[in-house]
Amino acid sequence: MSSVTFTGVTKRYGSVTAVEDLTLDIADGEFMVLLGPSGCGKSTALRMIAGLEEVTEGELRIGDRVVNDVVPAKRDVSMVFQSYALYPHMSVAKNIESPLVTRATRVPGTDGHAEEVRKLTGAERKERIAEAARMLGLEDYLDRKPGALSGGQRQRVALARAVVSRPAVFLMDEPLSNLDAKLRTQTRAELVDLHERLGTTFVYVTHDQVEAMTMADRIAILNDGRLRQVGTPREVYDQPADLFVAGFIGTPPMNTSLAELTEGVAIVGASRLPLAARSDGRAKAVVGIRPEHLRLDPAGPLQAVVRQTEWLGHEALLRIQPVGVEGPGTGWIARLANEDQPPEPGTQVRLAVTGPVHAFDADTGTRLDGGGPG
Repeated sequence: MSSVTFTGVTKRYGSVTAVEDLTLDIADGEFMVLLGPSGCGKSTALRMIAGLEEVTEGELRIGDRVVNDVVPAKRDVSMVFQSYALYPHMSVAKNIESPLVTRATRVPGTDGHAEEVRKLTGAERKERIAEAARMLGLEDYLDRKPGALSGGQRQRVALARAVVSRPAVFLMDEPLSNLDAKLRTQTRAELVDLHERLGTTFVYVTHDQVEAMTMADRIAILNDGRLRQVGTPREVYDQPADLFVAGFIGTPPMNTSLAELTEGVAIVGASRLPLAARSDGRAKAVVGIRPEHLRLDPAGPLQAVVRQTEWLGHEALLRIQPVGVEGPGTGWIARLANEDQPPEPGTQVRLAVTGPVHAFDADTGTRLDGGGPG
């Protein structure tokens, strides 16, 4: 069993609480992404799994074993760091081999099914190195030093080093952040493929929502040390639990404005928009619409003035100001299919709403139609 379970876990540094009352079940074989802005507690949570940070309160399990007081070397996890953390004086082969030299490793037991933990022989280590190198496409680089490799190749060495010991859980702390955009895209696909081949639990930390949305089985979104929502990429995108999640997930982010709710509609400035969420008798709320759920339509309910058009080739981003809505930060974005003649700045337009109008409590930011932390 390689599940990971946080039960009421809190981590404090003196008077500062980095993670507060975290309860999260990560299933055996799941690709779980911990997502959030810098300082939200995601890396601290990962480091608690690794044993690099102590749990202040609560219980942390790997499989059926409570590991609060278990030293890192005996947790059966491997960690890939943002900085790669390779030994510069060692060859690629020796870097990959290093976990097998420094600690005991799981191997098949004598019955062919159960596993035992022991030191590997030299021949077994070579076989493991060759297998990891094949898996990550490193066969031609085994004799090179890390300094002679590109960033993408060094990241593959770090992954191979994690794979070689066949841990129960893989931990990854923003491993792609040092790669350029093209390599990040390529390596994301390789990580998903690696997870499918290994079938092992992956816990992956990032602040990049694209990484989370494209790789995760489920995403756990954190902010200010607290878990805000857990769900599949589709769930957190379509049904954000609160205003933070609504604004953090999606590029461009969800458009939001204060609105009056009445008779199944949300009144935003001069516009009356159909409301998908239950208002629960509230007169005021914050409503939100995804940019791709707006399109130009002379009969549409949303009245707005065009401020700017950003043509991106495959699409256009229309920056608009809803009529009757004033103040800084109140502009919206409509994400449109490539328009032949986008409206000029200053043009008053109408837009249809092709997706749900979400509603959130104006005071707490909580979703009004039953969304929650998962």
